Amino acid sequence: MQQLSFKNRIASNYIITTALLIFVVFCVIYGIVRFSVYIKVNNDIKSEVAKHLKEIEVKENCVLLIREKQWKKIQFNKVDISPAFIQFVDELGAIVDKSPNLKQKKLNYYPEAINNVLFDAKLEKTSVRQIQVPLYQNTKIIGYMIIAMSLEDSVMVLNNLFFILIVAYPLILIVLFLIARFIAGRSIKPISSIIQTSNIITKDNLKSRIPLPINKDELHLLSNTINNLLDRVENAIEREKQFTSDASHELRTPLAVIKGTLEVLIRKPRNQEEYKEKIDFCINEVNRLNFLVDELLLLARFENQKQSLKIEKVLLNAIFLDIISRNSTIISEKKLKCEALFSKDFYVDTDSYLFSIIINNILTNAIKYSKNNGKIHIDIREINNKILCTFSDSGIGIATEDLEKIFDQFYRSKSNQHPEIKGTGLGLSIVKRLCILLQIDLNIESKENVGTKVVLSFSK
Repeated sequence: MQQLSFKNRIASNYIITTALLIFVVFCVIYGIVRFSVYIKVNNDIKSEVAKHLKEIEVKENCVLLIREKQWKKIQFNKVDISPAFIQFVDELGAIVDKSPNLKQKKLNYYPEAINNVLFDAKLEKTSVRQIQVPLYQNTKIIGYMIIAMSLEDSVMVLNNLFFILIVAYPLILIVLFLIARFIAGRSIKPISSIIQTSNIITKDNLKSRIPLPINKDELHLLSNTINNLLDRVENAIEREKQFTSDASHELRTPLAVIKGTLEVLIRKPRNQEEYKEKIDFCINEVNRLNFLVDELLLLARFENQKQSLKIEKVLLNAIFLDIISRNSTIISEKKLKCEALFSKDFYVDTDSYLFSIIINNILTNAIKYSKNNGKIHIDIREINNKILCTFSDSGIGIATEDLEKIFDQFYRSKSNQHPEIKGTGLGLSIVKRLCILLQIDLNIESKENVGTKVVLSFSK
């Protein structure tokens, strides 16, 4: 079964609701009209009952009309739109007298009917509204006065009304459906713009945006949300392209160096020392390449947010001392003075492994960019209900204009001026992403030829 379009579904849902409402309204209208008609007939019959009870008297078990000839003459000559039919019967239902307008007809007596209660009956084939009023002599019922009025006009009115409502009901629904479909089509017109824009958007064309509707309704919110999503997708793809370009360049460089070295090596026979020197150089480049690949994989893993955090209570002092111990060899080679001041044991809730990567990258950067015989100062303290971890070095520092770029992937400030300092430019990118992941505030201050200070802030 083919599914209805969105526009038709809106119109259909509207029509279903409206159909139920109109059905209830029509039923109420019909009920009110029917009630009004019956109320009028009932009141007319009760008026006739009250009037004719004054025109009769009971004597010796007989019902006698006061001024009988005058009453019959009035009944015969009276012209009513809805005449009252009157008939007197004895206690067994035998006719005693009746109004002239009945002619050859007679009202039916219903022994099972409740006295003084109006009910629907038949006068031959004519529908009437009837009442049976008992007539008493003392406490004994000696007969009944039966009064009835025709319901033909009322039934005709009700039937005509019912027919009109039945015919009008589907016609109204059809007209309302067309109107609702037209209005729904205009209301969801922005969706057509969304579809058209979505069709022309590809990975190579992310500049198109959905026109925002004039009215700030749900469709405006939807369009704005999709535009924001496209902005994020475009930025992500641009970062991915930049990352791929930079990564391929960084990977190509050590490979080119290794290839060039090996080509030079095989051009002519060399002695053992020359072979060893070139092979050691290639091994160092391979190690650099492995390190670069590891950092790229680590960065990609956090980029895709597939890393599951393992939050636990961590002793900061132990992590800092462990990282310092791991880098003790290079610290000794550069004759650096590395001081770690801890006034007490500091605990935080974080992921121990990821936090170790942050500390190791910051410390290795401090070591790498520090001059020989320089100083590295590490401090942990608690201030204003926050734990601050501070790294300070007396290295070459970072230019002020480069501070905003140091978290970009593969960016290295003035790397040409310091070719002796090797690196990939990914360390601080990893640090930044991990700090965001672990909700750690990161702040870096630096001056050229003075040094750099890195502050990690934990909320207790």
